[in-house]
Amino acid sequence: MTTGYLTTHVLDTARGLPGAGIKIALYRVSGNSHRKIAEAVTNEDGRTDSPILPAGKMKAGQYELIFFCGAYIDANGLSTDEIKFLDQIPIRFGVTDEAAHYHVPLLLSPYGYSTYRGS
Repeated sequence: MTTGYLTTHVLDTARGLPGAGIKIALYRVSGNSHRKIAEAVTNEDGRTDSPILPAGKMKAGQYELIFFCGAYIDANGLSTDEIKFLDQIPIRFGVTDEAAHYHVPLLLSPYGYSTYRGS
């Protein structure tokens, strides 16, 4: 059994606050195939209540997190544009160590974002 797991969080860098209430979907990617394996919504701290991929479920391979940020951007008055510059943000990443903790955060503003492998 693997012991690795995946966590994430969202930080609203435009307001300097956690990104609360953002839906996140996690997919396992194999070639052109995407299979949804988890879904969560960020809490008041901008984190999911538990790992989005818990211990025992991590397998080496490609994954994709999709952050559904459009509604959050609208609700917080971060953009008045009818067509949002950022709506859904996909982050594809690889897992090589099934026993490791992977942390993939999203630093979000209405017109840009960044990510990194955290701890």
